[in-house]
Amino acid sequence: MSPLPQGWAVVTGASSGIGAIFARKLAARGHDLVLVARGKERLKALADELSKAHGIRAEVLAADLSDPEQLATVEKKLEALSPLGIVVNNAGFGLEGPFGKVTADELEQMLKVHLVASVRLTRAALPVMLHQRSGAIVNVSSVAAYTPFFPGAAYGASKAYLNYLTQALATEHRGRGLRFQALCPGFTRTEFHQRAKLNATGVPGIGWLRAEDVVESSLRGLEKGKVIVVPGLLYKLVVAAVKMLPFRLMSALFGPRHRRR
Repeated sequence: MSPLPQGWAVVTGASSGIGAIFARKLAARGHDLVLVARGKERLKALADELSKAHGIRAEVLAADLSDPEQLATVEKKLEALSPLGIVVNNAGFGLEGPFGKVTADELEQMLKVHLVASVRLTRAALPVMLHQRSGAIVNVSSVAAYTPFFPGAAYGASKAYLNYLTQALATEHRGRGLRFQALCPGFTRTEFHQRAKLNATGVPGIGWLRAEDVVESSLRGLEKGKVIVVPGLLYKLVVAAVKMLPFRLMSALFGPRHRRR
């Protein structure tokens, strides 16, 4: 076990859900915060709360990470922070319906947030962390990275990219004092599904994770140097099964069923 890198913690998508829990838990550990999301009012309320509760500095940076100019503002902020302890690339969203039913503009916006923003913010943080010889980057991925037989082809594909990128960065920077993690939760009780208008009513209670438990798994994994973290025994078993069983079998068992007309 190794303590988390000290310094500023930057959390994107911090206004709710997993991002807000990361902010709370990192503030409780004494990290100063930069909170990034589109909703300035919710960010400001969270920043004020955490500053008073834990005596830390909490700055608000309202930004839409799909917009190049606003993303560049966040990049510049990262480059100026010292010391920079942790970056949590958490911002993201899902899309309702299969690939052919969502618009090209919606797909492009999602990929900008999931991929372009995560890549650019990671790239902005790296020189600072390499100079310090310390720092951690968490890319919030998903079990969907391993399950291409569920709806949301581009969503799962974007998360698979984050997993690969994270593993490659961990290998590339081994021995240089940096930590990289892809956090892969399953269904988690947040506002995510409501915002995306995704129907998750068929998911049994055992399939739901608490956001607090997801974030605790991530932070414990960082302390242990784990690059891939899958919270919850159920989802660990799901990922293991997907890796072991042939894709055609898993797709037949869990993929959508189409009636012949």
